[in-house]
Amino acid sequence: MAGEPADHDSDTGPIPRVPADEGEAGSLEPAPEGERRPTLMEQMGGIPGIVASTVPVAVFVVANVLFELKPAVIAAVAAGVVVAVFRVARRQPLQPAVSGLFGVGVCAFIAYRTGEARGFYLPGLLYSAVLGLAFLVSIVVRWPLAGVVWHAVNGHGHEWRRNPRMLRAYSWASALWALVFAARLVVQGWLYNADEETWLGIARLAMGYPLVGLAIVGTVVAVRRAERAPATS
Repeated sequence: MAGEPADHDSDTGPIPRVPADEGEAGSLEPAPEGERRPTLMEQMGGIPGIVASTVPVAVFVVANVLFELKPAVIAAVAAGVVVAVFRVARRQPLQPAVSGLFGVGVCAFIAYRTGEARGFYLPGLLYSAVLGLAFLVSIVVRWPLAGVVWHAVNGHGHEWRRNPRMLRAYSWASALWALVFAARLVVQGWLYNADEETWLGIARLAMGYPLVGLAIVGTVVAVRRAERAPATS
């Protein structure tokens, strides 16, 4: 009973806590006031926040197929504003909506200045190229980005790098992510050069969440297998 008062109602009063606090009383001592630094995933607003940041892009794709460039640009920017206002009204993290609005603003500006709908997708192509290269480089320098991002999202440290199996698993996962971004760059880049703006928009949607979901599944499978392997040895 000597150690219980420090982790009792004083923590759960001002801020609701998850039950994991009970088994980690020692880890709560540096933050006796009940403060907890949000993880990267929480700062992004979780899955709803990630989805919200992509709504303006989806609106542009659909509007450009149905209408012309100017209405599509206006619709995309308006969608970004609506998403931001909606998140403020629901007191949800605003950062994903702001990021999405900024991103769609840049894309819309390029499309408007060039007078071509395909200009809307140019930042995405550059983004895929940079990330694909970054994942490849991270494997070479033995800081695979799949592991860095995974543990940052979950609020963990980088001790996984000391485990050769985990390092190898995240390297394979990073290679999978690099392949995803390379596939986007090749397919969408070819459609961009061919000036197939309608198919480019469709490819942008089709190669978004489906490929990301595939890469996430591959990452989870590789990591789970690596985590189980030391326990059996």
